[in-house]
Amino acid sequence: MNMTLKVASKAAVAKDIYRFEFQHMDGGPLPAFTAGAHIPVQTPNGSMRAYSLCNDPEETHRYQIAVKREAGGRGGSISMIDSLQAGDTVEVGQPLNHFPLDPQAQKYVLIAGGIGITPMLAMAKTLTHWGKPFKLYYLTRDPESTAFLSELRDEAFAQNLVCHHDGGQPDHGFDLWPVLEKSGSLTGLQLYCCGPAGLMSAVKDMSGHWPSNAVHFESFGVQQAAQVNDTPFTVNFRQSAQQVSVPPGLSILQAARSVGIAMPASCESGTCGSCKTRLLEGTADHRDHVLLPEERAQWIMPCVSRALSDHLTLDA
Repeated sequence: MNMTLKVASKAAVAKDIYRFEFQHMDGGPLPAFTAGAHIPVQTPNGSMRAYSLCNDPEETHRYQIAVKREAGGRGGSISMIDSLQAGDTVEVGQPLNHFPLDPQAQKYVLIAGGIGITPMLAMAKTLTHWGKPFKLYYLTRDPESTAFLSELRDEAFAQNLVCHHDGGQPDHGFDLWPVLEKSGSLTGLQLYCCGPAGLMSAVKDMSGHWPSNAVHFESFGVQQAAQVNDTPFTVNFRQSAQQVSVPPGLSILQAARSVGIAMPASCESGTCGSCKTRLLEGTADHRDHVLLPEERAQWIMPCVSRALSDHLTLDA
């Protein structure tokens, strides 16, 4: 059930990045959330977007998110930053968490790129409350585009922070290999990563030797790029008894919408899990960061994944 909340404040926290704070009209308590959670927000242009909560989960009176203005995006972030002001109201969904911290772990490695710092802020605050050791690697282009930099350096966990700016030059990027090379063999260690597609792919490659249940990804706002070898295929929707063609450049989710099939969705980047759909027939080309290896034979994320076979049949 959605809530109508007021925009208690709006403030710039870096170049083209704004923090929004939402509260109940009467300032009363909001539904609880845990570190790594996100909330669906209806943007002024009418679209629903998922944003990670970045404030301390122990705060019950407010939700805070950070939004980066993406000029080449789908318009949600632009409408948020250009149109939404303090004092306005906004429709917000219940907190959801597909990126939770494992409370049983002994140590944690947090890797954030750009706006991917948002869930990591909440995680760092929670781990500090738990008294658990962690290291936060925050990788950005330059200080001007680094959200929450002064806050991070002033927080009690500042000694656990490694912040690196590459100046937009890949050759000056931070070398994560020493961090990830041997850590996968250590028991009780969990890895969390949130950021741009390039960072996510690099971390995924470098942590390939880690146990699959020790590596976690989140990438709201990251669009899955079309691949040069994408081919058309058909999808049969069992419940609605419809068949639709999915050409390159169009997602299964978009194709379903084009024929009036309503499927739940939120982030549309393969990370929130909202559109998880049972796969009945066919072989999927999985491109999400949600499904576990043992789930991939029976489930698919239609917002980003495609087909390796000529057709798929979905339970939708």
